[in-house]
Amino acid sequence: MNTPVSRTHLWLAGQAKGRLAGMRLAAVPVRDQAEAALAQGGDVVLDFAGVAVTQSFVDELVGSLILRHGPEILQRIVFKNFSDDTRSIMEFVATDRSDQFFRTRAH
Repeated sequence: MNTPVSRTHLWLAGQAKGRLAGMRLAAVPVRDQAEAALAQGGDVVLDFAGVAVTQSFVDELVGSLILRHGPEILQRIVFKNFSDDTRSIMEFVATDRSDQFFRTRAH
């Protein structure tokens, strides 16, 4: 019998200034919460409802996780309620940081 995986739901609206989560520093508390949940074996839901993000914010939040744990960490993160612009930013950051992760381990 499979044990259910715990899932931590993180709302990014709390890190936004108005509707924008833009500063790299604003992503750090969310990333720390995500890291703690992932370290305990759980999954993480990142909920972007009502929030626009910058590439810097996403890089600090998601890019840092990829660099530390590898691209497979993305299989334990659920992204919800994001715009097409946010999707494009996340795809760029994930691709760039995944490439960087593999390049640094190829030597």
